[in-house]
Amino acid sequence: MTTTKTFTAAPEDIDELGHVNNAVWVRWIQDIALAHWYAQALPEHVDAYIWVVVRHEIDYRGNLKVGESVEARTWIPDPPTGARFDRRVAFVKDGKTLVEAKTTWAIIDKATQRILRVPKDVTARFFDTP
Repeated sequence: MTTTKTFTAAPEDIDELGHVNNAVWVRWIQDIALAHWYAQALPEHVDAYIWVVVRHEIDYRGNLKVGESVEARTWIPDPPTGARFDRRVAFVKDGKTLVEAKTTWAIIDKATQRILRVPKDVTARFFDTP
């Protein structure tokens, strides 16, 4: 299951080279990941767990200027087998992928603040499997 969201570059997102700053792309990766979580997770999962990024891999292939918009799409390609999983994010404008990211996330139990294996009922919310 995927989530999409449109981002538009604001003046404060632009660096001295005239395009979206790398830190903004990272913020947008976080924003689309959270949108995916809130769109798919049950309320009790949102109350019980929080996700943290443990790794970002980002490929920059194009630029975005002030006022331009890009569509972000995120998905989890494979079910987690432990406490971590990989998420993919693609930012596309006019059919061209400007930025691609692979991020690794870990789930934390809010009550204990400890990393745990991703519960099967959480995983099930993100895949079309029986």
